Amino acid sequence: MKKTLPTKRAGGRIALGCGLALGAGLVTAQTPQKPTVPPTGAAIFVARCAPCHGASGEGTESYRKQLGGNRTAADLAKYVQASMPPSGKKCSAPEAKQVAAYLYEKFYSPLAREGRRPARAALSRLTVRQWRSAVADLLGDESGPPRIVAARGLSGEYYKDRNRNERLIQRVDPQVAFNFGTKAPAEAGFVPHYFSARWNGSLLAPETGEYEFVVRSDHAVALWVNDSQKPLIDALVRSGNSTEFRGRIFLLGGRAYPIRLEFSKGTSGVDDSEAARKKPSAPARVALSWKRPHLAEEPLPVQNLTPQNVPPTFVASAPFPPDDRSMGYERGAAVSRAWDESTINGALETADFAVKNLRRLSGVAADAPDRAARLQEFCTRLVERALRAPLTPEQKQLYITRSFERSPDPNQAVRRVVLLALQSPRFLFREPDGASPAAYRTAAKLAFALWDSLPDRALLAEAAAGRLQTREQVRQHALRMASDPRALAKQREFFLQWLRVDQYPDLTKDSKRFPEFTPEAAADLRASLELGLDKTLASEKADWRELLTSDRVFLNGSLAKLYGADLPPDAPFTEVSLDPDSRAGVLTHPYLLASFAYLSSSSPIHRGVLLVRNVFGRVLAPPPVAVAPLAADLRPELTTRERVSLQTKPESCQSCHRTINALGFTLERFDAIGRVRERENDKKVDCSGSFLAQTGETARFSGAKDLAKFVTESDEAHRAFVEKFFQFHTKQPIRAWGENELPKLTQSFAENRFNIRTLAVELATDAALKP
Repeated sequence: MKKTLPTKRAGGRIALGCGLALGAGLVTAQTPQKPTVPPTGAAIFVARCAPCHGASGEGTESYRKQLGGNRTAADLAKYVQASMPPSGKKCSAPEAKQVAAYLYEKFYSPLAREGRRPARAALSRLTVRQWRSAVADLLGDESGPPRIVAARGLSGEYYKDRNRNERLIQRVDPQVAFNFGTKAPAEAGFVPHYFSARWNGSLLAPETGEYEFVVRSDHAVALWVNDSQKPLIDALVRSGNSTEFRGRIFLLGGRAYPIRLEFSKGTSGVDDSEAARKKPSAPARVALSWKRPHLAEEPLPVQNLTPQNVPPTFVASAPFPPDDRSMGYERGAAVSRAWDESTINGALETADFAVKNLRRLSGVAADAPDRAARLQEFCTRLVERALRAPLTPEQKQLYITRSFERSPDPNQAVRRVVLLALQSPRFLFREPDGASPAAYRTAAKLAFALWDSLPDRALLAEAAAGRLQTREQVRQHALRMASDPRALAKQREFFLQWLRVDQYPDLTKDSKRFPEFTPEAAADLRASLELGLDKTLASEKADWRELLTSDRVFLNGSLAKLYGADLPPDAPFTEVSLDPDSRAGVLTHPYLLASFAYLSSSSPIHRGVLLVRNVFGRVLAPPPVAVAPLAADLRPELTTRERVSLQTKPESCQSCHRTINALGFTLERFDAIGRVRERENDKKVDCSGSFLAQTGETARFSGAKDLAKFVTESDEAHRAFVEKFFQFHTKQPIRAWGENELPKLTQSFAENRFNIRTLAVELATDAALKP
């Protein structure tokens, strides 16, 4: 019976058996002469591999596993030379290289993994993010969301009395967190018994989800968020002794929302007489906090507040089923009953909002003599924006005229129009070769690639004028759009997915080993990471390399104490140099390192998998068997690196962990909360590592800084980043744009000094111009 090599198939695992007996020559007893032409890799495979692996790598009775995976040609050559056949003389280096090249091209390359089928941009529905963004912009200003000023904080107005009749102070407050005690906020003109304040401005929501707002005060308060009429929290008339008030609201990330907080101090039963003035004043305090989705409560940060006033934004709160992410990015790949029901509920919610706010949205007064005609004009513009193209006479009859003819009440006609538009396949689906005029299809592709939303007025005007035909015309608009807050918010969301922290990992740590690592510290770390991303994305350079190599980190006073930086205890978030000998960009940010770690120890495996999959774009197969981590207390004398090496020592593990461990070990200088350490278990930490590149060369690292430098110079890492960035933005496979798209964009990325925003412009331009 032939021995077989017990290896696994799929992902990053090689599936090769004893059929690769490459040590024997092609020469047989009947043909003793050496061939004049060296055998090709295909010939070697047919003669020596196919008997066990099958002519098409499908497997045979002697070796049932099908060939395939994500190995590089260099990796395959090393494996074949070292292991094939399992017994006997191993094949020579030239033979291994030849057959490895054939194996890669035939079974392991991206084209081979996709079954040799040409990729194409498929018909897809809007993702949940795109649907919500589209309806928000549909019922917003046709020019898009307002530009946000650089100033931060809220405009504070302080009044002499409770009814805000006489304003004495106006200033910008960075936060609302005041304990006035028994005093008024200023000496001159205030009566400690009676005064009031109002804070106005806008709230910048960093992500999409449900937010909880908390107001604490022992006096009358009310809070309005994204609604100037109905307060989210109403405690102007208080009952009982409550001093904490909460309200929840769903917001879309990357947008600004109006916010107003009113506070009024007054002691019941006390008048404004001279006698009342002499009585002791009751203490007063007011503080505004929030809980972002999945994070701990924190004071509303100054970086998320601006004194600028903006109009409300419609945010549909109808729940949707999650989008498919099996390809590594969100895509509208399937239509389910749940999704269909959600779009109906969302359309009903949108129609109700449109009718309720019809005066503001349409600009048509309720008593206007020509109201019906003007509302038809408004509805025509709305439907054309929803469908991303001008209406034909037949479409106008269907969507507009018939709705107004069948509804004598203009409000109900508007409701019917909105429902028809939002249930139209032309709104819900993004057809790659639809019936819309080419210029409008270009505009829509550009807007969805950069904003996940509809074209704005300027883009539609260019389409109407026929000025979206050449690459330069489209690129100029992409440049304008790439600096829009919606584009920056989309890029920010990509990086959170790229770093695999978009799902909010549980950052609970061992309270005995890390007593200072509280939920508040975890929330501050999240804010620190996002501030760093925002700074890079908003800069003109937007340098991807800087994101991976800088030792600059945003810390506040409490984080500075935890991570050894020199800041005052009450310091706000400030960018500082942290551990310059060890830190290297986002891959060594404490939040990322803490996210990919255990309760009390680091995790080279989790960190290594992040690097293999997301940074270098390799595919990994599931482990052949489920194995629980070796607990530290079972072998307390071992370091984490030693325990991981021991547990993954079997050859069945090494096919993947040879790469995973070698990368994960480079981050071993950082503990479970991302702090630098020199020793573990009284042993010096070993953070050396390596990586076998697609070129066949092995890069060796002495720590995270070496790794980061290699990543910034690695063509393989560049291609992996560009591919993921492209597919996140377009929701389509990059090969649908041809085999040259990835190398072309990768080269452009390097030529443009790795500018992230420029990369977004180039890929969006390509996506928009695809026929």
